[in-house]
Amino acid sequence: MYQKLLLAQAQKDSLDVTETQIEQEMDRRLAYYIQQFGSEERFVEFYGKSVDNFKIDLRDNVRDLLLSQQMQSKIVGSISVTPNEVKQCFESIHPDSLPFIDAEVEIGQIVRKPTISLEAKKAAKEKIEGIRERIVSGKTTFAAMAGLYSEDPGSSSKGGLYEKIQRGQFVPEWDAMAFTIKPNEISPVFETVYGYFIIQLVERRGEEVDARSLLIAPKVDGSDMLIAKQYLDTVYLRLKADTILFADAAARYSNDDETKYNGGLVLNPYTGSTKFPMDELGQIDQTLAFAIQNLKVGEFTKPMTFATRDGKQAYRILYLKNQSLPHKANLKDDYQAIQSAATTKKAARCN
Repeated sequence: MYQKLLLAQAQKDSLDVTETQIEQEMDRRLAYYIQQFGSEERFVEFYGKSVDNFKIDLRDNVRDLLLSQQMQSKIVGSISVTPNEVKQCFESIHPDSLPFIDAEVEIGQIVRKPTISLEAKKAAKEKIEGIRERIVSGKTTFAAMAGLYSEDPGSSSKGGLYEKIQRGQFVPEWDAMAFTIKPNEISPVFETVYGYFIIQLVERRGEEVDARSLLIAPKVDGSDMLIAKQYLDTVYLRLKADTILFADAAARYSNDDETKYNGGLVLNPYTGSTKFPMDELGQIDQTLAFAIQNLKVGEFTKPMTFATRDGKQAYRILYLKNQSLPHKANLKDDYQAIQSAATTKKAARCN
């Protein structure tokens, strides 16, 4: 319901997203999915379609997601609503117009990302410094090195090229470098949460740049992963023994900043709420759909591997907190969606 409101407002305001943004998001998602299956061949076999055909089917959903996120950022801002305003918003909807809500689930997670050793960081930094030296000396080109060595799935196949990137679209360290160096200049090596980067500025147009980017990420070895698993095995035993609540365990033991302070609850990227429609969960996150399909409310999985948003391997315990039946929207079960709708309406009145 909330996403449909955002999309309608985005169309009214003539918002748009670039093909480059859509391609980058699709590439990021595909890299994540393929990593989960272990290979592109297994991915293609499971879905019964090529990667290119999968991207065709995915394009409209990704465009809608990016438009919704853009609209949400534009109109909501710092505006908040009171419980009374949420109630008034709900009561303003005629009973015959209340949307039908499909079955939904709320999912929690406790994540343990393995600690990267100093040796792995040193090796990654030395590798990218060697690549930079070869480029600067004129022995090769940035595009060639990015195509051969970059671990950035969004640009490596294009010689590291990102086009029409606006300030704030990437991590702050990348932005700071891209908007500082001169055209054709090769940046020094710099570190981000994803690993070590170098950038070559192609062109800058005010607050927008075209740039080539090369990433080398420190490698996690088997012993680091084993330590992370053993850590979560201990947490799992405490959960099974009922000596700690899941939300408390997430706050205390998870090292995923996106969910640990939210009781471990995973947010739906389309709506910003903690609820996922069951019939859409597989499209949003296939691994979540697989993992919880046999869980009952209140149950949780053993620690399992997964790929984080930045493509790195980690372990997590998943928890099925709630599962609702199909129903007409109501304040008790759908407060988050109605609150979001009320916030959107209030923001629209203020603009």
